[in-house]
Amino acid sequence: MASSIIQLNNILKSYFMSTQAIPVLRGINLNINKNEYVALMGPSGSGKSTLMNILGCLDSPTGGSYILNGKDVSKMLDDDLAEVRNTEIGFVFQQFNLLPRLSAVENVALPLIYAGISKKDRTERAMEALKKVGLSERSHHKSNELSGGQIQRVAIARALVNNPSLLLADEPTGNLDSKTSIEVMQLFSEIQQGGNTVVLVTHEEDIAKYAHRVVRLKDGLVETDNLQVTEATQIT
Repeated sequence: MASSIIQLNNILKSYFMSTQAIPVLRGINLNINKNEYVALMGPSGSGKSTLMNILGCLDSPTGGSYILNGKDVSKMLDDDLAEVRNTEIGFVFQQFNLLPRLSAVENVALPLIYAGISKKDRTERAMEALKKVGLSERSHHKSNELSGGQIQRVAIARALVNNPSLLLADEPTGNLDSKTSIEVMQLFSEIQQGGNTVVLVTHEEDIAKYAHRVVRLKDGLVETDNLQVTEATQIT
């Protein structure tokens, strides 16, 4: 029996301008099981970025509950949320967010510094993560010595280095050409097949095809939630 990693119950989110509340999420109900591969889609203003921030514990809902891997994170204080982010969640961003002065292996090891892990163990785990994304031979290169696709692979390795329960990707191919985008999406498929739960935000239908399930948002609500046969599934 599949077990949930994400349970969202009537999630509300409003932003306040002066005394006026501006609702963005209007009651999101969503369950995502462990080892699922889900794409969040929707037009600009649909609430998908706000929802992604809540899923990643970067923001808290105004109302409702969010259970992540058995923990109610919706009412947690900032310090506790930071701990959850560091141990449970790996992030991949459109802008990569690598530090240019550091090598690939040093960038990948960064989250482990905050976890208080020794330098030797950090390096070993970072090298293992780079190996998973096929970049171990480029471990000592800096960002300006890597292609866009290689930089994104380093960012994915950094997201994996803490062995997170959940991998979140926000427009992960937004700055990549078509060929490199396909390579990166194939890598996400391999990561999911290896046991990780993957949730990505994208506005591109071609990218969403790699996910097994597409959740479309509109006006702060789930409009449709469909399982789909992926290209990868058709091949196998």
